[in-house]
Amino acid sequence: MLGLPSVPAFCLRPRDPRRGAVLTLTFVAVVAVGAFTGCWDREDGAAATARSDAPAPGAPRAEGTADREAVARAAAEAVAEGKSGKKAAQEVVSRSGDRWGTVYDRGEYAAFAEGLDGHWTGVGVWAVRAQDGMITVDGVQPGGPAARAGLRAGDRLLSVDGHAVTGLAVADVVALLRGTAGTPVVLNLSRDGADLTETVLRERLSAEPVTVRQLAGDVTVIKVTSFTRGSGERVRAAVRAAPAGGGVLLDLRGNRGGLVAEAVTAASAFLDGGLVATYDVRGEQRVLNADPGGDTTRPLVALVDGGTMSAAELVTGALQDRGRAVAVGSRTFGKGSVQMPTELPDGSVAELTVGTYRTPAGRSLDGGGITPDVPAGERAEERAVTVLGGLGVGP
Repeated sequence: MLGLPSVPAFCLRPRDPRRGAVLTLTFVAVVAVGAFTGCWDREDGAAATARSDAPAPGAPRAEGTADREAVARAAAEAVAEGKSGKKAAQEVVSRSGDRWGTVYDRGEYAAFAEGLDGHWTGVGVWAVRAQDGMITVDGVQPGGPAARAGLRAGDRLLSVDGHAVTGLAVADVVALLRGTAGTPVVLNLSRDGADLTETVLRERLSAEPVTVRQLAGDVTVIKVTSFTRGSGERVRAAVRAAPAGGGVLLDLRGNRGGLVAEAVTAASAFLDGGLVATYDVRGEQRVLNADPGGDTTRPLVALVDGGTMSAAELVTGALQDRGRAVAVGSRTFGKGSVQMPTELPDGSVAELTVGTYRTPAGRSLDGGGITPDVPAGERAEERAVTVLGGLGVGP
């Protein structure tokens, strides 16, 4: 059992197509915001199980993934020798070539879970790790501590409180940036070849994952920034409240993913049951189905860009493949691998890649992303409204 009291649930119900395995679609860590990934929400309060439906030992393992048994064995040996089980496990993961695999200690994983509720303590930046190990700021929360300090997307993070971060797993960078609200953290950055140092105060932060606004011509814009807990039902409520006969612009730009169950609920707002995606866990295929009763007639455009990742790509791919939405914007990020968490002997948690997911048409998005039906750049929203006009709604 996963012995972490506040972690997101990974309930194992292999016969239920909405739940499947102990599943995570890790999209990108959210530095100092909450390194939440696509995963399953708890519905019955049961403790999570890490192995009950996993294939037997010796099952095929995808290239570029870490061996779960080797990771657990390294952690156990380190603990027996009085060393860090997390560090030993992370070394095995790093050597495996598992790009999205990572190891959290108990506190980091608790913070991860907190982020799934849309609340966190941090400085308000999103970051990614490049292939060369550099940590780059991918986005800054408007109005947050980092934004007020002048941090920008594209800044390279070199150190946190004097600790060099190049080459670290993003989860380890998250640990350095986290702390008590009101405490300072010193960030050394590189921008356009110049080194900068900024001292930022950590704050208790939150975000509304779904916002709604109206445009002329009965066009409803539903902006989903992340699939945190409750976001899927908010999308469904927004669709139900939209003007009769009007169109919907589902804005998923910059959406880095989130809870898979919430993404499926959001897709269900526009579908009447049927397939949302398939995914495999060490070669065993599972399915994700939409709930019945969604709005299948309202004109719909999905607005995407290079920041549309993982669970957000799952939604876009389902709506596009099933002919339910026209995708407008630029190519999405291309994160379609599946991670499963395993508790290690010291209480830390290893999330290891076990497979990939596919759209209803069988497309794997990992590495390639989604190509929009209608390419659009800086004036993408205007283009999306024009497309809705072609579908019979709008000014």
